[in-house]
Amino acid sequence: MRPRLRGCLVGAVVAAGLCTAALVVALRPGGDEQPGPRPSPARTEIVSERRLDERRMELTIRSRALDATTKVRLLLPRGWESRTGWPVLWLLHGGLDDYTSWTAKTDVEALTRDTGVLVVMPDGGRCGSYSDWWNGGEGGPPRWETYHLKELLPLLEARYRAGARQAVAGYSMGGQGAMLYAAKGRFEAAASFSGALHILGPGVPQAVMAGTSIGCFGTDWKRVWGDPEEQREVWRAHNPYDLAGELKGVRLYVGAGQGDLVEDLANRAARAFTGRLEELGIPVRTHFHQGGHNHTSWQRELHRAYPMLMSAIGARPA
Repeated sequence: MRPRLRGCLVGAVVAAGLCTAALVVALRPGGDEQPGPRPSPARTEIVSERRLDERRMELTIRSRALDATTKVRLLLPRGWESRTGWPVLWLLHGGLDDYTSWTAKTDVEALTRDTGVLVVMPDGGRCGSYSDWWNGGEGGPPRWETYHLKELLPLLEARYRAGARQAVAGYSMGGQGAMLYAAKGRFEAAASFSGALHILGPGVPQAVMAGTSIGCFGTDWKRVWGDPEEQREVWRAHNPYDLAGELKGVRLYVGAGQGDLVEDLANRAARAFTGRLEELGIPVRTHFHQGGHNHTSWQRELHRAYPMLMSAIGARPA
């Protein structure tokens, strides 16, 4: 059963239940690791940089928001060292996957090779749900949203040549995260592939309850957003369907398939979400197709959304 859970819906949550000023150290290719730049005051500490090859760079970061170290994989554009202000594409992974999944399981390296775009693939936790966890009303770590948007994003702009024009895309849990982050007003385009875009839709809360506990064994599912009835407003604050009005002016793409139980659930959630956008008069490009909840589908969807994402941030051939 477990292999079917990779990258699953609604973060950890649905993952198990139904299957989610440029300062740079020059490094030699081949995995040599050296200390990274000095930390941003009161934000993050870069523990190390690791240049894996010509394009792949891996950062290890100590985050205050997470109270832990975490990793980020970058795909550098050709000529990255020559200037600052590169357009940025964030790619968010699904539940039970990690920051390596996009490069390990799709052709994103080949797809982006000739585009002048900095690709950012952060870790989002096996069960992170791209959210600051409720934790019984006490808050505190893990605070994934705070880490990504208030620690990592400014760090990339200050030290890794990232520009202001940025887009975000993700699959499964990462599709939900893409729309949540775009609703904060920081991204010019967002794409969701099989994302849980209506977490209060039929069947989804029940999947959340089972999913976090099973997919991330020993984790109380209520830590993420609380109980869907008792903490209804917390759930709504993390529900793309309820935040749809905040996406006005963002270029949007939503794709979902049909072909297995998890993907059928994602499809229903996506249709509800895009219907809500239509009610609000917010344009969205959709692609509802035959396909399962897997990386084959997500790679295909990234290819379909890629021209729109690059156009929105002004990325051009390198």
